[in-house]
Amino acid sequence: MTRIDDKNIVVAGAARSGVAAAVLMKRKGARVFVSDIGTIAEEHRTRLEQAGIPFEERGHSDRALEGDLLVLSPGVPGDAPIVRTWKNAGKQVVAEIEVASWYCSSRIIAVTGSNGKTSVVNWLADVWKRAGRGYLLAGNIGTAFSEVVDQTSPEVDVILEVSSFQLDHIDRFRARVAVLLNITPDHLNRYHNQFEEYIASKMQLPRHQTKDDVLIYGFDDPVVRDQVEKIAGGPATPALLPFSSEVEIPGIFLRNGIIRIKTDRYDEEVLPMKQLALPGKHNLRNGLAVALAARICEIDKGPIRDSLSGFEGVPHRLQKVRELDGVTWYNDSKATNVNAVWYALTSFSRPVILIMGGRDKGNDYGELASEIRKKVKLIVAIGEGRDAVREQLQGVAPVIWYADSMPDAVQKCYMKAERGDVVLLSPACASFDMFESYEDRGLRFIQSVMTL
Repeated sequence: MTRIDDKNIVVAGAARSGVAAAVLMKRKGARVFVSDIGTIAEEHRTRLEQAGIPFEERGHSDRALEGDLLVLSPGVPGDAPIVRTWKNAGKQVVAEIEVASWYCSSRIIAVTGSNGKTSVVNWLADVWKRAGRGYLLAGNIGTAFSEVVDQTSPEVDVILEVSSFQLDHIDRFRARVAVLLNITPDHLNRYHNQFEEYIASKMQLPRHQTKDDVLIYGFDDPVVRDQVEKIAGGPATPALLPFSSEVEIPGIFLRNGIIRIKTDRYDEEVLPMKQLALPGKHNLRNGLAVALAARICEIDKGPIRDSLSGFEGVPHRLQKVRELDGVTWYNDSKATNVNAVWYALTSFSRPVILIMGGRDKGNDYGELASEIRKKVKLIVAIGEGRDAVREQLQGVAPVIWYADSMPDAVQKCYMKAERGDVVLLSPACASFDMFESYEDRGLRFIQSVMTL
């Protein structure tokens, strides 16, 4: 554990994670100052005031540049001026999850990837619950690690969703079991439009493991496979266990349509693939990762099978909203990058009307061309990114319309939809141009659909 009592610590970013870290460090005896370049939400202001933690908003003063340690909320870019100033001064900059890990007495199961990590951590929590095992669910999913770390113990596992932003500034954060699902271009606006920088960020998770740990990784993802090959064989390399829906490889795979685990310890069938509760190849791969992680953590096959066949998924991820006049409406608001939309489109064989757009993150929509040509009869483009959607997909989609709001988009889809069609909100973009969050975007879509 790093001693922080009587240290001067600055927290940059006063959203959920930053405030939770500030309160934790104050409780551990540090002198904490919180600084945000924007406006601090009322709930966070109130919490800081109640904890007796001084703060500032709408800019970083000289006080924010003075201290022994800078702790970053995930929303603060790694090349922000305050971060550069601290690093240029040779002072330590760490992520919120790094600080929380100093006080963690539980085994950490950490999940990262460009797509699927929220589904996987929720699915893992479902397995743990069915098995009667103690767990804490936190991280990028919505509850800060710092918020729950005082509840950790050797009898409880911490299941963490970790984003690239959180991994950018870890030092000794270590997952006993790491799950690396996939790596596809995302958030490139935060990584100087360099895919290699984003890849390096994701690989911080296994690079901080030891030979006593386990890395479960997506063998079918070429980028992940290449990166794992580069770290294999080192003296500190964790045990490497792949999951694949395409080939039989030691780890977890399919044989004659049946999910099978084969490791040094296990050689057993788990469940016929057709009994999986969630549709689509991406959910098959997620389920494989979940089953392998749970078995490695010595959970019996019974709860694993029950969860694989009974888990209902998470809101805003291919969530069926309703069927009306033979048209089925799906909310996939959590699809904030192109690869997530590709996975969504591959889940359907029926004609699709697709709502896309939002705050563009340097997307290459051309990666969707083959699926759009096969399935999409109309794209309704919304938000700041709608011009980019039209420019890149003109001539790929038969028709592209603009909409000015979510109710307008839903009405346009309703006008065009015919019996047997799917209407899919799968934006490929961030939500912050028009909505508070992807959850807010999804709820607005659901509300508009339910008023039809």
